[in-house]
Amino acid sequence: MGGGPAVWRSGGVGWSGGSAGLRWWGGRVSPVGYGLPLAFRAVGGRACAGARSNACPVGAAVPARSTGGLCPDCARLDRAHSVAADTFADDPRPYRVYLAWFGAGTVKVGITGEHRGDARLREQGAVAFCWLGRGPLMAARRTEEVLRQALGVPDRVSYERKRALRVGLPDAGARAAEIEELYGRALGVGGWGDTLEALPCTAYDHGELFGLGALPPLDGTVTELVEGGVVTGRVLAAAGPDLHLRDPGGRHLVLDGRLLGGWGLERCGPDDAWSVPVGGAPATGGQEGLF
Repeated sequence: MGGGPAVWRSGGVGWSGGSAGLRWWGGRVSPVGYGLPLAFRAVGGRACAGARSNACPVGAAVPARSTGGLCPDCARLDRAHSVAADTFADDPRPYRVYLAWFGAGTVKVGITGEHRGDARLREQGAVAFCWLGRGPLMAARRTEEVLRQALGVPDRVSYERKRALRVGLPDAGARAAEIEELYGRALGVGGWGDTLEALPCTAYDHGELFGLGALPPLDGTVTELVEGGVVTGRVLAAAGPDLHLRDPGGRHLVLDGRLLGGWGLERCGPDDAWSVPVGGAPATGGQEGLF
């Protein structure tokens, strides 16, 4: 995981070609394999990754618990050029509206650029999903809001809830049935079909891709990396930015890959003791939407 005197700085966890990998500044990717060991030490402090493929002009430090991995100035620049900021209303490219399923009774509606395919769904850890419609950006944005209100589903699901729901998932058939039921309800909502092309219902499933067969109860989540802190264990699964690990003590822990961004990481041995802070496991209660 690196070599020579230079520190390899992490770009977090990403998805490419249908598999998860550890990204590095400069573009390299180290594949993540389920059942294989993962062992590294955080070194060299945590630095801002910069925005829009540009280096941070001041090389700012980033707080260890930040999931953004950017200093405030770079975060503002990055946000200003995002689809969510609605700053490119005249974008001529087509967009798609989707339903993303994260666990029983927990579905969100969202949009993504058609040119990105289903990358956005992998990045946010959607266990299953279906497309609803396609069309111009602002029509897709309006449809997203109309359906969110009409169906009583949220526009976001917290990562804490997603992690809790991955343990004890219903089977793929039940996941597809829930997606198909909500798709049918969405088609019954008037208005949006006038501005978007409705797409046929096909339920796609990421359960096998993510390695979510039968995860054991979750024992905790990493809260931050620290200078010299060690993460070591075997990879059980990966979903969105999250790596599910079995540590040497037998605990099932989640490492949010967004916490890695900007840290220098160096290889350590499997016998090195785990030494980064771990918080409690998320609770499964507390429905976030009406659905």
